[in-house]
Amino acid sequence: KEKPSRGRVIALGDGAFDGDERVPMTVKVDDVVLFAKWASSANEVKINGKDYVLIKETDILGILE
Repeated sequence: KEKPSRGRVIALGDGAFDGDERVPMTVKVDDVVLFAKWASSANEVKINGKDYVLIKETDILGILE
């Protein structure tokens, strides 16, 4: 099993819906987070030569900073 990865939040969406209500995000831009790269929502993309991981907030294991 792969160890969790660490990354910095660079952008956020508006949050998920719970029924008709939007649930606000608990992470903020510039937070350093621990996440599971093996999570089903983790998608690695390369933009302008830089690697990024797109992931649902529910797959973040913790906020480190």
